[in-house]
Amino acid sequence: MAASDKIALVTGAGTGVGRSAALALAKDGFAVVLAGRRREPLEETAAQAGQARTLVVPTDVGDPASIEALFAKTMESFGRLDVLFNNAGINAPGIPFEDLSVAQWKSVVDVNLTGMFLCTQAAFRIMKAQTPQGGRIINNGSISAHAPRPNSAPYTATKHAVTGLTKSTSLDGRKYDIACGQVDIGNAATEMTQRMTNGVMQANGSTMVEPRMDVAHVGSAVAYMASLPLDANVQFLTVMATKMPFVGRG
Repeated sequence: MAASDKIALVTGAGTGVGRSAALALAKDGFAVVLAGRRREPLEETAAQAGQARTLVVPTDVGDPASIEALFAKTMESFGRLDVLFNNAGINAPGIPFEDLSVAQWKSVVDVNLTGMFLCTQAAFRIMKAQTPQGGRIINNGSISAHAPRPNSAPYTATKHAVTGLTKSTSLDGRKYDIACGQVDIGNAATEMTQRMTNGVMQANGSTMVEPRMDVAHVGSAVAYMASLPLDANVQFLTVMATKMPFVGRG
């Protein structure tokens, strides 16, 4: 099947990594479903995609009913799904571990882990049932799937859990030609990482300005993973600012 006949769905597509990936997939010929909490940024992504086929579906991945509606609309509009990029995620305030509330913990888990599971499950069911069978699921794991930053327990815990979800999806999808891989991103230049230009806390308690990289490199990485035939898979891919303090962190 040519890329021009394929359908991709990107969560968190209104800004940052999600927008970059959506635009890269659209450039490669995919029709792209753009999901995110706010319609206006999604419309901006659609406008930047130019003549590419896009579908804007405002979605809160922390709400199971909203996820169900997203995938129903995708099927109503396109009738199949070839690629899901599970990108949407949130963080909790960077406060001391002992001061985190249960509500703050749960809000991150509900979006970063439970929301990703529910999107994966919905995509899995579609990909298993469609003809030709199969598809690809790509999860945004983050550098935090490997090593924490100070005061980041909810985010780091969910991103470590995403790695387990990636492996389980990859294994359980094997018999249905559903491939699953993970992209771990370090310091892409987005609104979320803007604070790094002013300095962020390091493991030793110091504050340091951290290098960032163009977010377009992440979009290219996701598009590469999506371009592979289903008998090949990038299980894990790390794309990061070369000089960021990750290797040797701590």
